[in-house]
Amino acid sequence: MKRAAIMVIIAMLGTSAWSMAQNKPAAQNAPTGQAAAATGKRPPQAKTQPEFDAYKAAAALTDPAAQEKAAADFATKFPESELRQLLYTQVMHHYQQANNGDKMMEMAQKILTYDADDPEALVSVAQVLAERTHDTDLDKDQRLAEARKDAQRSLATVETDIPTGYPPEQLDAFKGYVRSEAYAILGTIDFNAKAWADAEGNLRKSIDAFPKEPDPIAVFRLSVALDMQNKYPEALKYANQAVDLTKEGTNAGDAARKEKDRLTQLSSGGAPPAKK
Repeated sequence: MKRAAIMVIIAMLGTSAWSMAQNKPAAQNAPTGQAAAATGKRPPQAKTQPEFDAYKAAAALTDPAAQEKAAADFATKFPESELRQLLYTQVMHHYQQANNGDKMMEMAQKILTYDADDPEALVSVAQVLAERTHDTDLDKDQRLAEARKDAQRSLATVETDIPTGYPPEQLDAFKGYVRSEAYAILGTIDFNAKAWADAEGNLRKSIDAFPKEPDPIAVFRLSVALDMQNKYPEALKYANQAVDLTKEGTNAGDAARKEKDRLTQLSSGGAPPAKK
């Protein structure tokens, strides 16, 4: 569900946690020579040592269910703590790693009760809604409208709603990752609606936003969107890239290889398999 770039976020959170232990802004702990970000919000901080000790104990847990319970207990004990959002973000990451989309979205929604503009939480909710909404769902239109709204909102808040004080390269990576996810979600919604030109535009933006680690599914869907517009040479280019980014035997990998075979056969002058 998430690319390896999630480690950028976890590293940033670790930096923030260390700064909290010192009870001073993260900008004062940035590596020598690294400038703080010009915009954003200050990192969350513990008000007391017992609060921070309780946070550290909960943050050290790796089982998602156990950490979720610890986060709830922490929020009850410290109802005004700035660290509640940070702790639930870690729980969300653990559910992401466990590929538990329902719980990931639940934790993201919890984060949004603390900060309605949290860009990663917005993207996480939008992602689950976009990927798990079906044509047969009675509330399909509402779910997809919410996914689109949240993804678009994250593109704005990723510029303003992240903590200051981190090295520019970390902030740039985080922003690029969020933008890539948001555009992939918008492209997915367009793709599923067979709005091929719109899907192409958003999926290109997703890849361009984080080119060092493109989303394999976004690359595959871009290939199909181009194929459906009869843009075969470029479609084959992205089909080849999707094959390189996926493993044979996986759903994504097999789909990418079928698309590559179709486009290769078409390019060679043979009769390609029918478009689906």
